[in-house]
Amino acid sequence: MILCCAVTACKKNNVDFSFSPANPRAGETVSFSNLSESGEEWNWSFGDGATMTLKSPTHTYKQPGTYKVTLQVDKKSSWSATKEITIYDTIPTFACEDTEFVIYKDYTFNAVVYNPYNYEVTYEWSLPDGSDYAVVTDTTMKKSSLHLYFTKAMNAAPIQLRVVVNGIETIAKKTFTVSDQKTHSILLRTPDGDFRQRIFGDRAEKALPVSSDTTAKRLLDKEQDTLQTYNGREFRLDSLAGVYTGMKGFHIASRKIYYRAEGLWVANIDGSYRVQIDTTACEVMTLDTKDNRIYWANKNGVWYMPFVGTDNNRFVTVPVQLNSLTNAEKITADNTNQ
Repeated sequence: MILCCAVTACKKNNVDFSFSPANPRAGETVSFSNLSESGEEWNWSFGDGATMTLKSPTHTYKQPGTYKVTLQVDKKSSWSATKEITIYDTIPTFACEDTEFVIYKDYTFNAVVYNPYNYEVTYEWSLPDGSDYAVVTDTTMKKSSLHLYFTKAMNAAPIQLRVVVNGIETIAKKTFTVSDQKTHSILLRTPDGDFRQRIFGDRAEKALPVSSDTTAKRLLDKEQDTLQTYNGREFRLDSLAGVYTGMKGFHIASRKIYYRAEGLWVANIDGSYRVQIDTTACEVMTLDTKDNRIYWANKNGVWYMPFVGTDNNRFVTVPVQLNSLTNAEKITADNTNQ
């Protein structure tokens, strides 16, 4: 009986544990494996104030440093084991100040790298599933920050960062939920059908067919640029054509009249200071008073520019091409926020 008890005590005294990974970093999950041959109760102390009573727990250290980890079996001080664990610099990752993401809004993602010893660091960002869901606005993807905007609503849009610190490589990959957002649109009618192109500030989605869009059909069916009411006064194409030579259509906003003749023109409402905006024949045009822009179509596609703001109608901004749809028959703005 004495011999049996001695053997049992010896077994119970054989308290041991291991952990992995061997060189953990702050923020990384460390797994502790209980190697004790016997016991029923377990008390772990991880050296940073945290404790646990699982047989083989996991723990995450928030700060680098060296900690003493103690495992005590069955609450007996003599049945315990203590080992030191060194937690190295935090695992490189990245973050964004924004927590909610929508399409066509600018976002900045910043690398988070703990590097107190000023080791050499290299960065390499990537969009793992291709680039159809985001546009990078940086000239390079090898800086500590990444600037982009999303172009498609997704439940899990991935972004990846490869960081090399002192020759040690870490891959950080995160996914983000990207939501759609409502905005106004430009509607176009061509021989190939009706199209809607949503506008997001200086950016726009691809023009998409809208065959079943009743709002688009109603707006495009209206007479476009032959009759305008401005400040309670009615302006008609037939009465203005004698003043503005070759006028085929017009729109009025902010004391300016924009009209298509041989190209696209702008003048003051009294007809003074006529300035040609585009020399290419203008097929159709419209004004978007929400964004204060003029849109027009020529043989090369659809263009836009801000309203002209000077009294003499000289402008410094240049036209920007919106799309390459040709043979437009009608164009109008829809500010109903689709």
